[in-house]
Amino acid sequence: MQLNPSKTLGQIAGMIDARFAGSPDFVISGINEIHKVEPGDLTFVDHPKYYDKALDSKATTIIINKEIECPEGKALIFSDDPFRDYVYLTKQFRPFEPSAGMISPMAIIGEGTVIQPGTFVGNHVTIGKNCIIHANVSIYDHSVIGDNVILHSGTVIGADAFYFKRRPEFWDKMESCGRAIIEDDVEIGACCTIDKGVSGDTIIGKGTKLDNHIQIGHDTVIGKNCLFASQVGVAGCVIVEDDVILWGQVGVQKDLTIGKGAVVLGQSGIAKSIAGGKTYFGSPVLEAKEKMRELALLKRLPNLFENL
Repeated sequence: MQLNPSKTLGQIAGMIDARFAGSPDFVISGINEIHKVEPGDLTFVDHPKYYDKALDSKATTIIINKEIECPEGKALIFSDDPFRDYVYLTKQFRPFEPSAGMISPMAIIGEGTVIQPGTFVGNHVTIGKNCIIHANVSIYDHSVIGDNVILHSGTVIGADAFYFKRRPEFWDKMESCGRAIIEDDVEIGACCTIDKGVSGDTIIGKGTKLDNHIQIGHDTVIGKNCLFASQVGVAGCVIVEDDVILWGQVGVQKDLTIGKGAVVLGQSGIAKSIAGGKTYFGSPVLEAKEKMRELALLKRLPNLFENL
């Protein structure tokens, strides 16, 4: 999430009553979770396993729960609970805005777009030209819909990310301040859910087609002209390159990449990155020919035991 206008290190630290290392005038232009940081961003780290990742990232301001020397060109904010303070800042800069009607007066809707009865369009939403938004679609605040998009009934665009920190007695929610972006010529079937980014954008690329009952997790980026069949589930922070086909009930683990032109057959499970231009099957996936050969060999096991 970009801050408009930008803030200074002194201002941000003052909001959470925290000590800091760096010039009070050091500029902070955005707030982003570690997967999406850019120069000028503030992020947080609260576990030793990820200290180096945060400090070496593009982020230039880090909320941290360890007393260390400030790296050159960066700023530090010291906190006993960086997650708590990061969430507090997120809620200050992107607070929840209740809606007074089904279509917000702050929404921008393009020429020729048809919105069927029962659809909810939130605050600061942008919808392009010549779209068809069917009945009972919900489009959350700050979502962006391109031109010539079709959204079928019951679909939800821009719900919060499924992101929680385990506390001793409860799950602590990471507040979402990102967006969901649906590019031109996309069609999304009935009862699909496209979550917004935690702090960046979830993107469905131009010309991609989604069947019914599909879940796309936070900060996932899907390329152009992809085809997903019913009941596909994609976790957060996944990169799906162009021209990928996922057939029914494929499940995709978080933080991986599916290469351009890959085809994954139904009911497969993708647990790590896979190369493009190949066909896959199984859980965990293998190239389809290899998996079919493996299954054929397994069928012969009973006969092998009988002959022992």
